[in-house]
Amino acid sequence: MAGSDGNASSLSPSSVRVVVVGDRGTGKSSLIVTAAAEAFPSNVPPLLPPTRLPADYYPDRVPLVIIDTSSSPENRNKLAEELKKADAVVLTYACDDPATLDRLSTFWLPELRRLEVKVPVIVVGCKLDLRDDQQPVSLEQVMSPIMQQFREIETCIECSALNLIQVPEVFYYAQKAVLHPTGPLFDQETQTLKPRCVRALKRIFIQCDHDRDGALSDAELNDFQVKCFNAPLQPSEIVGVKRVVQEKLPEGVNSRGLTLTGFLFLHALFIEKGRLETTWTVLRKFGYNNDLKLRDDLLPVPIKRNPDQSVELTNEAVEFLRGIFCLFDIDGDGALRPAELDDLFSTAPESPWGEGPYKDAAQKTALDGLSLDGFLSLWSLMTLLDPARCLANLIYIGYAGDPASAIRVTRKRRIDRKKQQSERNVFQCFVFGPKSAGKSALLNSFIGRPFSEIYSSTRNECFAVNVVDTLGGSKKTVVLREIPEDGVKNLLSNKESLAACDIAVFVHDSSDESSWKRATELLVEVASHGEASGFEVPCLIVAAKDDLDPYPMAIQDSTRVSQDMGIEAPIPVSMKLGDYNSIFRRIITAAQHPHLSIPETEAGRNRKHYHRLVNRSLMFVSVGAAVALVGLAAYRVYASRKNNSS
Repeated sequence: MAGSDGNASSLSPSSVRVVVVGDRGTGKSSLIVTAAAEAFPSNVPPLLPPTRLPADYYPDRVPLVIIDTSSSPENRNKLAEELKKADAVVLTYACDDPATLDRLSTFWLPELRRLEVKVPVIVVGCKLDLRDDQQPVSLEQVMSPIMQQFREIETCIECSALNLIQVPEVFYYAQKAVLHPTGPLFDQETQTLKPRCVRALKRIFIQCDHDRDGALSDAELNDFQVKCFNAPLQPSEIVGVKRVVQEKLPEGVNSRGLTLTGFLFLHALFIEKGRLETTWTVLRKFGYNNDLKLRDDLLPVPIKRNPDQSVELTNEAVEFLRGIFCLFDIDGDGALRPAELDDLFSTAPESPWGEGPYKDAAQKTALDGLSLDGFLSLWSLMTLLDPARCLANLIYIGYAGDPASAIRVTRKRRIDRKKQQSERNVFQCFVFGPKSAGKSALLNSFIGRPFSEIYSSTRNECFAVNVVDTLGGSKKTVVLREIPEDGVKNLLSNKESLAACDIAVFVHDSSDESSWKRATELLVEVASHGEASGFEVPCLIVAAKDDLDPYPMAIQDSTRVSQDMGIEAPIPVSMKLGDYNSIFRRIITAAQHPHLSIPETEAGRNRKHYHRLVNRSLMFVSVGAAVALVGLAAYRVYASRKNNSS
């Protein structure tokens, strides 16, 4: 594979800003002037204005703006401002002054960290011509301990402005560190490609392996070369590339061509030899940015929708995911084990389900695998909560269709309520209730976890997602979202917080009167919020712990509240006994009919009564006005006829 031949990538910035810092007298200004004028200056001002090196100065054809700085204490604020705008930092010391070298690790590098300057640092030993030749010291010997301590140092170099030794190289390395950074690609300590780099290159390899035989043939290698570098490989060059790989890594080449192992080895070799621009050209040609994620312009634009609309996978996307599931279910046991799931997402920057809210949100098999329903459920959850993340990961794992064809925006829930039927396939259910009511047990039972006698208070929102068979025989996905009691106030502080909720469930401990009272308080709070915001939701009451004796007035209290608020009576369940009383199917049924099971508070009833009176009054006024107009018209007709007869 050839290098980039000096062509700037499509992601190259319009210019690179390099800030030069270091102790006074280390040669900062002389270094800058010599680089710009290509000659050593006879007089140098104490502080230079910004200096520009033109685009044709270096092969990448990106201009440099070099900022000189003062190290005096009174200019410390100005220095900090410049450093925060830097793309790269050149940090100088004087080769003839060991004290300035010591100050790199005792002051300058810690100061850059304190200021949170997170850009590449090029350490430069200036005044090489003044160093005492009687005490030769290698640069590696001097800098190795400092580079071990400060990993942000990209490279080190010595130069002499007076003798024009390695002056252009200083700013070339600074520019290269910005345009072709080592950090995202290579771990200097282990001397290996970083995991995210491996994942990106693996995805590129798979895309170029057109016949899917696990190796790049000569023709596929040539296509790859033309795509990335706009120049074909000669047959002798292909033979040479494969020979280099085979000599160092026999498994890197087989009878069909260059394997993934060989492809990765080649890029590690390029990086070790300082040819980072080759790997970066490949990555950028396939759409990767400096974080080794696909560029924003390659991903769909943010999906516009109203607060009460949700996002779901289309049938086309679901069929693609079914195929991917079967492809990676290597042992054919109907489940993706952790290793198989890792392999499936090995072309994404990381597994999207490694952390909350996705981790442990779906049902697992006895061997910690994901069934097809569990797999599709997690995709539905990701689509619901973060459609952009879902689409990006679909692309990473090989979805080749138009991203817009992978998702659909549902109808507004207000329209569903008017039509008295929801067309959604995924329903989000908010689970409210006081502490120790049984909310977590409800979520755990939904995804097949055994009941636990050990109580643990939920501090953060939790999710559980699964597929539910409806009475009509179709499958719907339900997302249970547990809202901790302490989090209700914060949730309802947002006017649109209930817009995403298809149905709310209120859980209480049926043996505890105080639990019931708190659950009804929460029901009134949520119902009032829905009435005020216009995002009313169907509600169900769940009487948990039905294996215990109910408190004395439980039946009377529940009947009264149900009748007063116009919703179904509490549904008794016992997670401990496995008696779910079809609760999850009931949740689906209520969500599918968004015009029913909506609680009405006393304030809501009064508000409706007031609106009815106002509307009735307006109607009487309208009727009265209409009668008056008709009477006036009749009078005018009568008067006209009378005049004519006269």
